[in-house]
Amino acid sequence: MPGIDACLHEIMALPGARGAAIVDWTSGLALGTAGESPNGDHETTATETAELARAAAEYPAFAPDGPAAEPVAEPSGGPSGAGIREASGDGKGPPVEDLIVTSRTGYHVLRFVETTFDSSVFLHLWLDRDTGNLALARLRLQQLAERLVLA
Repeated sequence: MPGIDACLHEIMALPGARGAAIVDWTSGLALGTAGESPNGDHETTATETAELARAAAEYPAFAPDGPAAEPVAEPSGGPSGAGIREASGDGKGPPVEDLIVTSRTGYHVLRFVETTFDSSVFLHLWLDRDTGNLALARLRLQQLAERLVLA
C-alpha cells in the first residue's frame, strides 16, 4: 500500500510522465507533487485542476442516470446542481472515475481516489503526447488509486 511519495514515484515511472500531483479537490491544495508543472508552479496547477475535478464531481451532467446518484437540493428547496449525493448509500466517491484532457502536446489524466472519509482527492498526471501511453497510464492510475494510503 503506497503512501503519497511512493505513489508519485510510481506515477513518474510511467512512460512519458512529465509531472504528477495528488490534490484535494475541495481545497485545491496539492498534498504532494513530482516532476514538472505545466505552468511552472505546482500549487497553481493544483488549484486549476481542482476546479475541473470539482465541476466533474459535483454537476449532475456528469452523474450517471438512474438510482446511483441524485442531485443535491439547496436548503431553500430548489435544485442547485452544485453537488451529488450517493443514493446507493455505499459511501463511495464521486460518480466520475477519471477525466482526460487532451492538449496539443500532452494529456492530463485526473483519477479520483475513493477514501473512507470524504473522497475529495484525485491523482493528476501530466503525460507527454508523443512518448506517453494514455491507456497504460489510465490503468496504472486506477491501480494506484485503489492502493493509495492517505495518512
